[in-house]
Amino acid sequence: MLIRVSAGPIHRTPVVWSPETRRHDPKHEIWVGVPTPGTEVSARVDVILEALAGRPLVEATPHPATALHSVHDPALVDFLASVHDRWLAGEYVEQVGQDRVVPYFFPTPAMTSGMSIRDAPAVHALAGRFAYDTMTTVGPGTWPAVVAAADCALTAATLVAAGTPAAYALARPPGHHATPAGYGGSCYLNNAALAAQALRDAGHERVAVVDVDAHHGNGTQAIFWERADVLYGSLHVDPGAGWFPHVLGYADETGSGAGLGSTRNLPLAPGTGDPGWLEAMSGLGDWVADAGCDALVVSLGVDAAADDPESPLEVTAGGYRAAGTLLGGLGLPSVLVQEGGYHLPSLGGLVAAYLDGHEQGAVSGTTRGRCDESGSSAPA
Repeated sequence: MLIRVSAGPIHRTPVVWSPETRRHDPKHEIWVGVPTPGTEVSARVDVILEALAGRPLVEATPHPATALHSVHDPALVDFLASVHDRWLAGEYVEQVGQDRVVPYFFPTPAMTSGMSIRDAPAVHALAGRFAYDTMTTVGPGTWPAVVAAADCALTAATLVAAGTPAAYALARPPGHHATPAGYGGSCYLNNAALAAQALRDAGHERVAVVDVDAHHGNGTQAIFWERADVLYGSLHVDPGAGWFPHVLGYADETGSGAGLGSTRNLPLAPGTGDPGWLEAMSGLGDWVADAGCDALVVSLGVDAAADDPESPLEVTAGGYRAAGTLLGGLGLPSVLVQEGGYHLPSLGGLVAAYLDGHEQGAVSGTTRGRCDESGSSAPA
């Protein structure tokens, strides 16, 4: 992988955050019809903040709704902004004790069969127009947190566009499963896509989104599927082995139209571990470098870690540090956007390990080489 050779002091990555991101409380997830405890909890914010103490802390700047429309259908934005109030105005709490928005009806092509349909008048049926799973609930604090997460990503992009080498957005809830007009997978708005579009709008000609989350970012792929100006590359646990998002994330998905060749998926077998994961990461780095990208967004999910309940990929903290060194070594202005990572005892340390590696990679590197799981480099 081509890594820029440079020297100088290590840049301490600013941490962009908002206390509003704590307000989303999923309470539970409905999985195969059963309420199970939510894993995307507000404590994630605090353990990450604690682990990143010492880096500059920047509070996110609010942005208008039109900024969200840059990658999302306004109908989705309007729905998410109002749906919980509409739910409480119904009889759901009184009748069944459900104070979270949970869809039960999905007007998929299997039902509609190509016929034109209308929006459902009942909110419990309308929710299925926008949500594509039953696990991603909407509660009283969801919308403020979702907007704050988007503000974190957009503020980080503004910092980078103004000359900061890299900025980290502590975005919560995560975003890479959110599509142009839909939400699911614990994601509501696509924070990484918003950051990538903001970098384009600021003048960067070709932006790469590299998704290191354990799961394929089907939403980010969908947003940029037909575009050549934003590349999307992901390494993730193989959906063919039964993992979310199940029907997307396969290697033969490479984009369409003008975007043909601008998507690259590297599905990995369960139990891959650091060597295979980093080999795939190095391949994505080569791809980004060869494409001539001039800015980078990293969808920084750390749920590929060995202790995380959401993935079987068995990546270590050393693996995340080495991944940071690889991607930081590209020498590109970088927005790092938090995605998954649900094992609270290790979560903050894994994020810090990646940021340490990214910072180090930006100031030191080799010529073409590959990083092993300890973070050292070897000839390709």
